[in-house]
Amino acid sequence: MNAYFYFSIILFLLQALQSRAVFNITASEPLLQNQTLLSNSQIFELGFFTPNGSQNQYVGIWFKNMTPSKVVWVANRDQPLANTDRSASLMIGSDGNLKLLNGQQSLIWSTNVTVHSNYSVATLSDYGNFVLQDGNSNEIWGSFDEPTDTLLPNMKVGINVKTGKKAYLVSWKSENDPSSGSFVLGITPETPPQAFSWNGSSPYWRSGQWDKSTFVGIPDMDNTYMNRFSLPQDSQQGTSHFIMSNDNNSYFSYLFISSNGSIKLMDWDAGNDKWLTNWETPTNSCEIYGTCGPFGVCSSLKFPICRCSKGFKPRFDEEWDRQNWTGGCIRETELNCQRNTSTSGPVTVKEDIFMKMSHMKLPNSSTYLPDIADAEECQSWCLSNCLCLAYSYVNGIGCVVWSEELIDIQQFTTAGEDLFIRLAHAGKGPSKQTKVIISLGTIFGIILCGAAIYGLCKWRAKKRGMFKIRGTPALLYPGYTTDRPEEVQNACKEQWRQDDASELTLFSFDSILLATNNFNTINKLGQGGFGPVYKGKLKDGKEIAVKRLSSSSSQGVEEFKNEILLISKLRHRNLVRLIGCCTEGEEKILVYEYLSNKSLDKFLFHSSKKAELSWDIRLHIIHGVARGLLYLHRDSCLRIIHRDLKVSNILLNEKMNPKISDFGLARMFECTQVLVKTHRVAGTFGYMSPEYAMGGIFSEKSDIYSFGVLLLEIVSSKKNTSLDNHGHLNLLVYAWQLWSGGRALDLLDAAVADSFSPSEAIRSIQVGLLCVQDHAVDRPNMSQVVLMLSGESDLPQPKQPTFTFQSLTTHEIKSPQQESNWSTNAVTNTIIEGR
Repeated sequence: MNAYFYFSIILFLLQALQSRAVFNITASEPLLQNQTLLSNSQIFELGFFTPNGSQNQYVGIWFKNMTPSKVVWVANRDQPLANTDRSASLMIGSDGNLKLLNGQQSLIWSTNVTVHSNYSVATLSDYGNFVLQDGNSNEIWGSFDEPTDTLLPNMKVGINVKTGKKAYLVSWKSENDPSSGSFVLGITPETPPQAFSWNGSSPYWRSGQWDKSTFVGIPDMDNTYMNRFSLPQDSQQGTSHFIMSNDNNSYFSYLFISSNGSIKLMDWDAGNDKWLTNWETPTNSCEIYGTCGPFGVCSSLKFPICRCSKGFKPRFDEEWDRQNWTGGCIRETELNCQRNTSTSGPVTVKEDIFMKMSHMKLPNSSTYLPDIADAEECQSWCLSNCLCLAYSYVNGIGCVVWSEELIDIQQFTTAGEDLFIRLAHAGKGPSKQTKVIISLGTIFGIILCGAAIYGLCKWRAKKRGMFKIRGTPALLYPGYTTDRPEEVQNACKEQWRQDDASELTLFSFDSILLATNNFNTINKLGQGGFGPVYKGKLKDGKEIAVKRLSSSSSQGVEEFKNEILLISKLRHRNLVRLIGCCTEGEEKILVYEYLSNKSLDKFLFHSSKKAELSWDIRLHIIHGVARGLLYLHRDSCLRIIHRDLKVSNILLNEKMNPKISDFGLARMFECTQVLVKTHRVAGTFGYMSPEYAMGGIFSEKSDIYSFGVLLLEIVSSKKNTSLDNHGHLNLLVYAWQLWSGGRALDLLDAAVADSFSPSEAIRSIQVGLLCVQDHAVDRPNMSQVVLMLSGESDLPQPKQPTFTFQSLTTHEIKSPQQESNWSTNAVTNTIIEGR
């Protein structure tokens, strides 16, 4: 027998004799695979582990008593052991270094430091630092110096520009693969420093400049974060290190960068025994580096999110129209100082000016001027230097200027800094007297135009009979076209007349006041763009939902008419029922049936209530909404396009039966009509189809797209527009990547993990992806969707979507109507709360 056999026998006996938990590793006491190394207070644990589904084995550190546990450090992340290797050990070699050996005694990993003693010992501190000490108890190596993906309290990440040593966080390759991933988080060596993450070599996220207490590009970095973090710089040593302090002596927190690029700050909630996400980034597209390109400004609460700064225009108009903003913006007018230097002769050009932009995340690539004393001097310096394109004077930093293209600019609603961008002087303005004359003329012109428009509207309303509940569609909708065979038109009108609105109750305002207790705020169910919604009770005890038009609503009158016209004609178990209305004086009120479970989003996006939505209930809701849409699109001669289908517009009764609500934006189609072009795009961002959002073109396929988004949200309990989708820009991208990777079931909400049918779930996800395909012609109609969901139809494979707004081409979907010039307006994001 050879020496290897004897060694294996001895190692096996040692494993059997050793207890599972140890508190140090010495030359004579290695760590074997059936053992773990514990910190003194048993907060952290080190040992061998195998990730779920992996064929590899690693040595790592994790929180001992936390569920789910979090591996915070891995020794051999890029040099794994086979999970079948049961003879590996972590030991201290003859040179005093820690060494990880496999079963064949080959070296897998080592600390590789110079040790001046053969009496080394390795311990694990209560902070999670795996430390190697020499015989005199001097620390010669620590895991804190070689982080993986996680920053623990009292740990540092940063850079030493003199030695070139970097301590960066590097993500795992995937959730179950700790090898080095593509995302890296570190601190830049510049002054002031920034936190930066990269995807490979490309910038991915940026914190903004450090002002000695916070990062100016993180608006929610409040006192909690200020007390926890510091970023000391030592110019003599050339170091910049970011440190998370041991806040309130709590060991149970960490910051890490995930395999999809998300940066999360996690805290242990001892009361509920779970990890809580204290802070996370990126959470919207504006936080992704350079989304709007050079000189582009990103605002996450606006649509579109990107715009050019004043004095700039899109570099590539066509790309900008397609929502590809990375090309950024260029100047409309050359800077005056540049014309001064390029113009020969004694031509005098005025000085440039600065445009102030408030609440800004300052651009990247700034230059710090330490000798500038105040904001006025900072401006003067920038004005005298033609290469200076912008400046900012920041409390805690001082004067920073920019000489390169301004990139990664974001505007917040609060916080942020003032940024001054250099523009060419516009020339001498008009005198005060001229301004007064122009202003008076403008006001007088507006009054005349307003009077003319008012008179025209009154005349048209009188002539067309625009707000008559019993009116025909052509009278109620000025844009309603009738150029089609007369017999078809008459048939549609006849069907419309048969479904009369006489069942509507006309309520007095006094009865509404009595039912809602004078619109008591206690009875308020929600607030939307139309106005508030209240719960009420009639004299006979019947509960109702009362929707009151707000006087400040710009679209309320039109939506009010629309709801009375449409809902009063519709009868379906999956559509909300309109009971009546009130139009006394200036009041415009709609009265609906009351649905006790309110809106679907109250369950779906609530961390505790979503568990009440079992898989069977979710499937029931999906099928109910599909049947309601099929009725709108196909089961009446005058088809209805909803245009604002979303989770908050799905109401639930006491039996969790879904009912589609809010028809304020709905439009009628004629029997043969295919599509309509609109001058006013209105709906909710995230649910609008590409052709509607960008081109104002809507059809039944617009509703199909919205239904697909809604279906995927119901399956996953994730919002499409939220970046809580494993770092993807939206839910649709995440769903497609899981589907194409053969992992569709990973999309399902964990709350239904024990109750769902895999075949039904996969079919539902596939139908959702078919509905959100980019081109309208590729999407199924509602008849096909209902058959697909019921399993009565084979499913085609969805095409890989780009999930970007695109304009329809004529071969994709054609209108029988004559082409005409049209334009789009800004999107109206309607947010109507559940009744």
